[in-house]
Amino acid sequence: MRLFTYSISVLLLATLFACNALDSKTSSQAQKSTPTPTPHPEGARRINIDELEALLKEGKAFVVDVRSQDAYDVGHIPGAKLIPVDVIGSRTKELPSDKLIVTYCS
Repeated sequence: MRLFTYSISVLLLATLFACNALDSKTSSQAQKSTPTPTPHPEGARRINIDELEALLKEGKAFVVDVRSQDAYDVGHIPGAKLIPVDVIGSRTKELPSDKLIVTYCS
């Protein structure tokens, strides 16, 4: 249980940093044929669309939209669960422990 709590804490910090950071990838880099994780200075693992699609197809990912309800209502990744970043810490029980938690904010 402590490992899960620690993992969630790291996830929350990574989400906060990643949502406020600028992505330095260019569009040509984003279109690589082999999906590979992109390192990020704050330590948050970044994945591209191809990798996310593969993880979802394999049932290995859980997508969390950390934006506001209004932003979610305008459009979101199909199947994404809305848990705004300001309340995600109190809703960790809704996150599966057996999947990669993928958060997005834009």
